[in-house]
Amino acid sequence: MFQFKQFSIHQDRCAMKVGTDGVLLGSWVPVNHNPFSVLDIGAGTGIIALMLAQRTNAEQIDALEIDEDAYEQAVENFENSPWGDRLFCFHAGLDEFIEEPEDEYDLIVSNPPFYAEDYKTENEQRDLARFQDAMPFEELVEAADLLLSENGIFAIILPYKEEAKFIALAKEAELYPTKITRVKGTPTAAIKRSLLAFSRNETTQIEIDELTIEIDRHVYTPEYIELTKDFYLKF
Repeated sequence: MFQFKQFSIHQDRCAMKVGTDGVLLGSWVPVNHNPFSVLDIGAGTGIIALMLAQRTNAEQIDALEIDEDAYEQAVENFENSPWGDRLFCFHAGLDEFIEEPEDEYDLIVSNPPFYAEDYKTENEQRDLARFQDAMPFEELVEAADLLLSENGIFAIILPYKEEAKFIALAKEAELYPTKITRVKGTPTAAIKRSLLAFSRNETTQIEIDELTIEIDRHVYTPEYIELTKDFYLKF
């Protein structure tokens, strides 16, 4: 079990455990537009939906998870949280979810499967959680275009090497970056991740910054502590 300040995550049945990427996205996602409705695509343990339940007053927080074990675990984590009445998980793939869209969302988030390389393990469940072919970027952008409300925000975390490609794809759907944070593990490390927020309104004032997680092993930067302190017990 992974214990946060206001909720806990059971993850024994999930292929993808609680990790820095999910915590980064859940902490970083812009919410100053006060979203009423939120959608988390590829919920896993449900961590990002739970973080957004803590950070916002959104009354409708939906999560989508295709893997049955992960879906059941997310439901359990939602029910055990202080916000169970605002959280709902759908057991479905993105393609079937968008066939009959019922709602628009003010905030759509995704920590999608990354590993597009030809590298697969023997564990099919873990591969499904990690591989981009389970949820191609094109499908994510199409879903965001279909489901995002007029003034909504779509936010995602990606490998830095995928950033330009994803921004170009989003632009084709008339979704434009408003905020970009590039993340590296230590001051001397290469940039590893990109946190991206998009809206339907093109702006020339894109907020771009960089975040370093650690100064040294388990010595976290003030910026990372500030970003995540409402969640991690150690901060």
